[in-house]
Amino acid sequence: MSKTIFITGASRGFGKLWAEALLQRGDKVVATARDISALDDLVAKYGRNILPLKLDVNERRAGFNAIARAKEHFGGIDVLINNAGYGLFGTIEEMSERDARDQMETNFFGLLWLSQAVLPIMREQGHGRIIQLSSVLGLISRPVLGLYAASKFAVEGLSESLAAEVKDFGIKVSIIEPAGFDTEWGSSSAARTVAMPEYNEVKASHQAGIPPDFRGSASGTIDAVLKLIDSENPPLRLLLGKYANMLVKKEYANRSAEWDSWLEVTLASQGK
Repeated sequence: MSKTIFITGASRGFGKLWAEALLQRGDKVVATARDISALDDLVAKYGRNILPLKLDVNERRAGFNAIARAKEHFGGIDVLINNAGYGLFGTIEEMSERDARDQMETNFFGLLWLSQAVLPIMREQGHGRIIQLSSVLGLISRPVLGLYAASKFAVEGLSESLAAEVKDFGIKVSIIEPAGFDTEWGSSSAARTVAMPEYNEVKASHQAGIPPDFRGSASGTIDAVLKLIDSENPPLRLLLGKYANMLVKKEYANRSAEWDSWLEVTLASQGK
């Protein structure tokens, strides 16, 4: 049975790739982008099964209006994929207020507004899926990507709470956590701070530590995302890419060892 899927950031990268895969298998797709001309090829190919909507996810009212338009057009929304977002490269000291606020507005608040907007529809239906695009950097952090990681850590906390709040309404929440893939995330879709030469060595060291095969093929994620959408018992979190699995397990082992090394202090802090 076909589903109606609302996906943000569908003009390129994961968003467009997943939108086309969903259309190919017969689903109806509401595809949003700031520039919907990037969706003309999908409209020409899939006709009435795709509804392109111009949307800047930073605008809360526009997000609510887009969700309402989608429901009116297709009669309901089975799945919301909050995919819109971008990378911000720069050290913490280099961040301007505008850099930081823009990153949080798009990656976190845009996702929050659309999640809020779709919930009444899904509660009325008695079912629905909300899929949030986070990152391996929503679980661990690295130099030069601190604000991006902060935005994704926020997505993780919000989504974990949301999953518990809405499960009795028949709504399931999943968080996708990719490592590196060959999308525009690190290039044309990215923003960068005004560089300070004091951090040149930190940035060079960070870049040198990235394995040559770190970036996976974005098309390789299609089957995983379709399985997630169709699963009757989806996970709260889904890592994508071999390095996501490797990095997270290593980091959590290190955290556990550190917590254990300070366990005496932790327990003593309870007091009497």
